[in-house]
Amino acid sequence: MAFLGVLAFSGSFPATVYAMEGFDPWLVAIGRAAIAGVLALICLKATNTPLLPPRPLWPAYALISLGVVFGFPVFSGLALALGASTAHAAVVIALLPAATAVCAVLRAGERPRPLFWAACAAGAVAITTFTLTQHQGSASWPDLLLLAALISAAIGYTEGGRLSRDRPGWQVISHTLVLSLPLTAPITAFLAVTTPTTFTPHAIAGFAYVAVISMFLGFFPWYAGLAKGGIARAGQTQLTQPLLTLLLAWFLMGERFGLVTVAAALAVLVCVAITQRART
Repeated sequence: MAFLGVLAFSGSFPATVYAMEGFDPWLVAIGRAAIAGVLALICLKATNTPLLPPRPLWPAYALISLGVVFGFPVFSGLALALGASTAHAAVVIALLPAATAVCAVLRAGERPRPLFWAACAAGAVAITTFTLTQHQGSASWPDLLLLAALISAAIGYTEGGRLSRDRPGWQVISHTLVLSLPLTAPITAFLAVTTPTTFTPHAIAGFAYVAVISMFLGFFPWYAGLAKGGIARAGQTQLTQPLLTLLLAWFLMGERFGLVTVAAALAVLVCVAITQRART
């Protein structure tokens, strides 16, 4: 189930690039959550599930919203809009499983072995070296935005996986989206009438993908997998996401990437694999 979620998320970057061919980056980032929020309302109503979660859990849902409804879509979308290639973004985001594990450690109070922290540090060094070699020794704005997207997703994944232990994953993401609607809906309406739009097949397909799959349906199996298999164990499936995204970038968009990109992705993959096994 976790791998199905990863498979869905792997297409997010190419779909975002497609969507931005016809829509403003801010509209893509916020509008995807508004559309998904309407779908969430329909699902909750159709299953006779309360439209809002218990009030004591609202702070946890707020963290999920900040992480995966606003943080990751906005930061990653802006990074791509400012020139980061899909392949480059996939390599930087490859550190996400380790970041998610760190958040889970902090939230659950676990005490992993020193090897866990060593592998996390090695992965961070690999990503830092990769970004510096790509930009003549200094980090670019897209890289900083991708780092913010990475942290945002890690927080949202951890909190969502924690809540999914006691309730279905589809309810967790649905309630998160519904609680976010008072912000996402009016912002989307404002952006829709104030920003230029061009309705091309690529733009429509990309927008539909990030709204329906990346922002909504992909979280059904993902949160369920984290809850049933454990954040550390199920999180290992994320190891395949950067490579899947690289393949999609090549197949769908014709992107070309050199040996440095592939080597960086593999280096981070090894580091993250070690963190998953050394966490407990």
